[in-house]
Amino acid sequence: MAVAFASSPTSSPTCTVLPRQAGLLGISGSPRTLQWTKKERRCRRKAGPTITAKLDLKPPPYPLNALEPHMSQETLEYHWGKHHRAYVENLNKQIVGTELDGMSLEDIIIISYNKGDILPTFNNAGQIWNHEFFWESMQPGGGGKPDGDLLELIERDFGSFEKFVEEFKSAAATQFGSGWAWLAYKANRLEVGNAVNPRPSNDDKRLVIVKSPNAVNPLAWDYSPLLAIDVWEHAYYLDFQNHRPDYILLFIEKLVSWEAVSSRLEIAKARDAEREGEEERKKRAEEEKMADSKGVEMYLDNDTDNSEVE
Repeated sequence: MAVAFASSPTSSPTCTVLPRQAGLLGISGSPRTLQWTKKERRCRRKAGPTITAKLDLKPPPYPLNALEPHMSQETLEYHWGKHHRAYVENLNKQIVGTELDGMSLEDIIIISYNKGDILPTFNNAGQIWNHEFFWESMQPGGGGKPDGDLLELIERDFGSFEKFVEEFKSAAATQFGSGWAWLAYKANRLEVGNAVNPRPSNDDKRLVIVKSPNAVNPLAWDYSPLLAIDVWEHAYYLDFQNHRPDYILLFIEKLVSWEAVSSRLEIAKARDAEREGEEERKKRAEEEKMADSKGVEMYLDNDTDNSEVE
């Protein structure tokens, strides 16, 4: 994200968004609060000198013709060159000079998801992130079958790789209208601060398949996305017309980058271990504080008793 500095003061109505949660890809820091007016539906303009952040259009990690014959250059030119580009341009217009200006894309997504009461910036921010993630979920000569820890977890959580494929295909094919299907690592121990957990269960540290409408992605549920397929019609219509199942099958068999998915899994597990360590440190600190407090109370009681005897 390139950042340019502007010095012209601006002002306008305020907006409200809920405190964000720590999340994937380095989302951290203190909660941010903004105020949102239903009338204006715009973020507050910052008074005084402002930082104007420009979100860049990130290209796929391969030439636009690299996925042929499975995904045509024409599809990439329209999908990345027009649709993805429009999301970037629209979000830049929405956030310029507001309190979202200068935040990371992940921060903007989580803040503007707003427990499902989606704010205007969410759709463009979500679609930018989703598309960058989607391009990086594919590679020339992709597909086949994963190996290592990823395959072990898939077999453990779905029964077999073949059963995983069937469940993933079903999720993508049955997402009504526009949206996405995801393989994600679920390690949030049920509590989701800014959304209703779509897969509540006592089983955590597991792989799950979820689908989401429009621009929604698993970051909003505090899951760690590992793989995504775009089932908006513009993702496949030029190559497959209305045959979504054919597109989904080809994506799995010929395009998926299992190297990228495996790398994301390692990051997700490391993130979970770090968060568990932090939770354990906080728990120990709280227990020590309570023990110290009880020790002080006992000392005061004993001191009072002795003075009374004297």
